[in-house]
Amino acid sequence: MFTGLSAFPLTPMDEQGIHEQEFSRLVERLAEAQVDSIGVLGSTGSYAYLSVAERARVAKLSVESAAGVPVVVGIGALRTRDVLANAEHAQQAGASGLLLAPVSYQTLTDDEVFSFYETVCRSLSVPLCVYDNPGTTHFDFSDELHGRIAQLPQVRSIKIPPVQNDIAAAQERVARLRALIPDDVTVGISGDPVAATGLLAGCDAWYSVIGGLYPETALALTRAAQAGNAQHANALSEELEPLWALYRQYGGSLRVVATIAELTGRVSEPCLPQPLQTLQGEARQKVAAVIEALSLS
Repeated sequence: MFTGLSAFPLTPMDEQGIHEQEFSRLVERLAEAQVDSIGVLGSTGSYAYLSVAERARVAKLSVESAAGVPVVVGIGALRTRDVLANAEHAQQAGASGLLLAPVSYQTLTDDEVFSFYETVCRSLSVPLCVYDNPGTTHFDFSDELHGRIAQLPQVRSIKIPPVQNDIAAAQERVARLRALIPDDVTVGISGDPVAATGLLAGCDAWYSVIGGLYPETALALTRAAQAGNAQHANALSEELEPLWALYRQYGGSLRVVATIAELTGRVSEPCLPQPLQTLQGEARQKVAAVIEALSLS
């Protein structure tokens, strides 16, 4: 399951609650495009800002709207007890897999993180993807720790941070990790601007932000890379450079894709939980110009 394109939609919301119809339509569109899996309640889905009850509702809506496409549900939280509750609700909803980052306020040790995954895995009946995202969790996995965690029976994928946008360096990084993990554990790339490089370097999956809004665009890049067509995959990524430039300028992908979703009418305004805000003023105008230039309607 943890292969190909895993598309991560927004969870549109305001301070009164989740915009359920808008969310369901985002998921339905991904299912219609026949993505390989749908990843909900990742960073793009603003999981850290939602209550346990809200997350249970999102998990249920996701599976109901996915038309049989596998749904991977993020379960990360500050307390292990909440992670276990999130896992139970996601499994009850029919999730095909789970995604877990070591979220913490206090800095965690390697032993604490291993014990955390070990505890959670004991409660799982579906496979787990380890979410390595130091930009939000402020925890840096060593390859050796990944190797230990990957031996746990429920672990089936590792979602790694962006690789260098250099094929040789990316191949070396993927090979170094693969040497320490079981053969049945996949490696997935995050970071849309380097997805082509990561896939061509040997990653099995692309955990994609832009795929949550434009699945056909992300699928074309994914399929080209899977076929070994480096020239086409890189060309498709280069065509999206104006979008990648917005990611770099505005501190990542979330605000950019949320702004795009508002501008294109996929979601209503506001769509992010406070205190997060979509881009406004000149920044919003820049996003609108890129949408028009790339014909991203």
